[in-house]
Amino acid sequence: MLQTRKDTIFIILAGIFITNAVVAELIGGKLINVGPYVMSIGILPWPVVFLTTDLINEYFGRKGVRRLSFITAGLIAYCFIVLYLALQIPAAKGFNTVSNEQFTAVFGQSMWIIVGSITAFLVSQLIDIAIFHFFKQRTGNKMIWLRTTGSTVISQLFDSFIVLGIAFWLTGKIDTTTYIASAFTGYFVKLIIAIVLTPLIYVGHAWIRKYIEPEKE
Repeated sequence: MLQTRKDTIFIILAGIFITNAVVAELIGGKLINVGPYVMSIGILPWPVVFLTTDLINEYFGRKGVRRLSFITAGLIAYCFIVLYLALQIPAAKGFNTVSNEQFTAVFGQSMWIIVGSITAFLVSQLIDIAIFHFFKQRTGNKMIWLRTTGSTVISQLFDSFIVLGIAFWLTGKIDTTTYIASAFTGYFVKLIIAIVLTPLIYVGHAWIRKYIEPEKE
C-alpha cells in the first residue's frame, strides 16, 4: 500500500496532524489561567499541528495540505456527531461512574468547541497555505523560518478569535472583554510556542530529506 518512502512520511505526518487536531477539540472546553488572563487548554496541541502543516506544505505542496485539512475537518465533524449521539443516551444508574451531568458538563461544551474549531480551522489553514506558498515562491528553499513563522503569525490571529467567538462568546460563557483578552492571550501563547518549535522544523526537514533521498538514487 505504501509504495514509496514519501508515502510513509505523508501517513506519519497526517496521523500526527489529525490526532492533535481532534485531541484539541476534545480538551478545548477547559479554560486555564495564564497570568491574569484565561485561555482554552485546547490551544496546547495546536503548535504541533502548525509544525506538521509546514512540513506537509514543504514536501507535498498546497494540494496535499488542503486535502488533508478538509479530511481533518470532516473527521472533527464526525466527532461532533458521535458526541451528540453519546449525549442523548442516558448513563446507567446504580454505578459509581460518570453521570449524565458530568458527561454533559465536559463534552457538551466540546460540541461548541468543535463547531467553532471546524470554522476556525478551515479559515486559518487556507490562509496559512496561501501565505506559506507566497513566501516560498519568493525565497525558494531559503529562509524556512520566514514562511513557517510568517504564515502562523497571520493565520492564527484569525483562528484564535473565531474559535473563542463561537465556542465561548456567542454561547454567553464569557463577556466581550474576556473574549478579546483571551483571544489575544491564546494567540500570543501559540505564537511563542510556534517560534520555540522553529528549530524542530529544520530538524524535520533534515530527517525527511535524509529518509527519502536514498529512494531517489
